[in-house]
Amino acid sequence: MKHLLVKYFSQYKTLSEEDIGIIEENAIIRKYQKGAVLLKEGQYATESYLVLKGCIRSYYIIDGEEKNTDFFLEYDPIVPISYIKNQPSKYFIECLEDCVLSIGKTERTEKLLLSYPNFIPLYRKISDDYSTNQLISTDKYRNLSPEEHYLELRKFKPELLERIPQYQLASYLGIKPQSLSRIRKRLIHQK
Repeated sequence: MKHLLVKYFSQYKTLSEEDIGIIEENAIIRKYQKGAVLLKEGQYATESYLVLKGCIRSYYIIDGEEKNTDFFLEYDPIVPISYIKNQPSKYFIECLEDCVLSIGKTERTEKLLLSYPNFIPLYRKISDDYSTNQLISTDKYRNLSPEEHYLELRKFKPELLERIPQYQLASYLGIKPQSLSRIRKRLIHQK
């Protein structure tokens, strides 16, 4: 599975054989079964993740009801706010499928960058991309209606619509499953 991590890094930099060896030697790869909870509300996150295989969701429980806030697919990074701020998490992170994840830990990354400073520009680029994508995603979806948001997902993340249950997608869009069904029917009839 380490080859998937090498593939991810290769998007940002042409890797030498030495680079590949360093990545493979330092990688922490773990498998999780569907339903595994990576982070619970109230826990302190001690790791960040890169999804190599699978689908993951983040969600809150409000008045006993789950409210999905995000979904992560292959090559999506997951950096819990709890991990960055060193505070208890306000949400859950759960595997929706069997998953393979690359595990990130600040101390290990810092040691790696001290030992191999040629990786610093690579990590900066990845960090910049992550921050930029988070801002774009927040801005993009903030003012969209549920139907417009659904259309954006259908256009830019169609695989997500195939992989998550309709009731979870409805929760993510902020509507009831029946409303999502109506949106889907209306869009089918518009074709």
